[in-house]
Amino acid sequence: MQEVHIPEITLNDGRSMPALGLGTYKLNGLEGVKALVGGVDAGYRLLDSAFNYENEGALGQAVRRADIDREKLFLVSKLPGRHQRREEALRTIEESLYRAGLDYWDLYLIHWPNPKQGLYVEAWKALLEARERGLIRSAGVCNFLPEHLEVLVRETGTAPAVNQVELHPYFSQKEQVAFDRRHHIVTQAWSPLARTLNIMKEKTLQEIAEVTGKSVAQVVLRWHVQSGVVPVPKSATPERQKENMNVFNFELCDADMAAIDALARPDGRLKGQDPAVYEEY
Repeated sequence: MQEVHIPEITLNDGRSMPALGLGTYKLNGLEGVKALVGGVDAGYRLLDSAFNYENEGALGQAVRRADIDREKLFLVSKLPGRHQRREEALRTIEESLYRAGLDYWDLYLIHWPNPKQGLYVEAWKALLEARERGLIRSAGVCNFLPEHLEVLVRETGTAPAVNQVELHPYFSQKEQVAFDRRHHIVTQAWSPLARTLNIMKEKTLQEIAEVTGKSVAQVVLRWHVQSGVVPVPKSATPERQKENMNVFNFELCDADMAAIDALARPDGRLKGQDPAVYEEY
């Protein structure tokens, strides 16, 4: 097994989490298991799944097949929007564990706030209860805006450990990252490479990659890391998995960071999913 060192960061609950993870969206079935085992063998320790990805079983199977103790992994899943009521939320977390064949999740997240439902505070209280019961070790959220986070803290006195949001050079979310940092919430990035937006062909990024001797993907992921964000890139390809991890042995200069920051668009979302109005099933 190749030993690759991914630094760890400390969460607001005192636990630690890898500073880069492996996304698992669309990594399902036997091929998904193979890809996840390959990722663990390459050195990934954070594996990010979700109830709605329908691959918690594949993740659990990969954990059993991988040549590593479960305690050395940081496994993540997410609560779907349709199960935000307390009892449903707790049963869903239990079901997530049964699907994966696990005793606990290292981190469990509310997938979307679904503000029209008005249940995300109830869901958050359920996650805190699940944490007390030992079903999960850390509790967090996805796609929560400052207004949603403020409500959670006001109603429960507890800030999420993590807020996973869409974040990439075309949608850098500087204000959200700053808000999270002020409240000691770690910002994670889903779709950090925004491949569907052809970001790999962005001239600015290609020029920085040429000067640094790195790939465009590595430049983007390094930008995340230096911005204080934990990227969770998805790849089923062994070569890309290894490439995406190799971002802790170089630094981008201030000018390069500024140039990447300048790529942000007024609304660079991949699919226009605004958490202020978007409702997940």
